[in-house]
Amino acid sequence: MNWKHLLMGTATVTLLAACASTKPETAKTAPVDATPKSTAPVDQNAANQGKVAVDPLNDPNSPLAKRSVYFDFDSNVIKPEFKPLVDTHAAYLKANPEQKVVIQGNTDSRGSREYNLALGQRRAESLKKSMEVLGVKDKQLEAVSFGKEKPKAEGNSDAAYAENRRDDIVYQQK
Repeated sequence: MNWKHLLMGTATVTLLAACASTKPETAKTAPVDATPKSTAPVDQNAANQGKVAVDPLNDPNSPLAKRSVYFDFDSNVIKPEFKPLVDTHAAYLKANPEQKVVIQGNTDSRGSREYNLALGQRRAESLKKSMEVLGVKDKQLEAVSFGKEKPKAEGNSDAAYAENRRDDIVYQQK
């Protein structure tokens, strides 16, 4: 083989290699998903159209919006008229074991500071025990007394006194 043939062969191979075309890569596109995207479930019931689920604790129309139990003068006995309210809160707490409440016992301004603190504590404990009897766990309930320190109504009228003789059910933030 002479150099001329070797040079011609190399040139031919180089020429063929240079002419060989490679298919250019096409830009890759994301595959198109033809399936419809799901959205939040839609309630098909016409009666529920336009309504948004609200936590019953934040719904002013819920029975749970009422959170005070009132007492007679110098008493820690829960009146029968407040039994449905206690039942409602107890049922909610049983259904939501992660929820906790502080029951705040309050009194009117009559009586000494010590007497009012003790009476407020008895009122809070009375409501706490009522809820425990209904099945609420002890760890969900705390009873404290504010005595006469957190009045709901100012003044020395019978109406103001009655407004201040109460337990407040205060739900704790999660």
